[in-house]
Amino acid sequence: MALQIPPNCDLTLGLNCIDKSEPGTTVWTMRVDERFLNPAGIVQGGFLAAMLDSAMGASAVTGAGERKISVANTEMKISFLRPVKEGSELTCTARVLKSGKVISFLEGRIVDAEGRLVATASSSYLLKERDE
Repeated sequence: MALQIPPNCDLTLGLNCIDKSEPGTTVWTMRVDERFLNPAGIVQGGFLAAMLDSAMGASAVTGAGERKISVANTEMKISFLRPVKEGSELTCTARVLKSGKVISFLEGRIVDAEGRLVATASSSYLLKERDE
């Protein structure tokens, strides 16, 4: 098995994939630091969106089974439900709702360390066959 190196975007955000044992589902964590805060002292929503996008993209890949694919997000709807402060430990679970030959439909949920729902998203990803 080849060594899998996280993409730079995941490294920049401090995202850690802690579970991808079930095809089509991945679980990620992230600790919020001051780099992600807006002037009001809470996480800027784009960082939560990036966490959801990375998690759902990875889930789309694992949900494709034996196919060698790359994925591209074609649309995403996000609901921000609770503010997140510095030091928070976030967990994002993303799962495939339906995987097709060309498009996969996914959902993602972020909770804080107390299990409170922080944000949800739904998205569709374009699946493209890779040469490899």
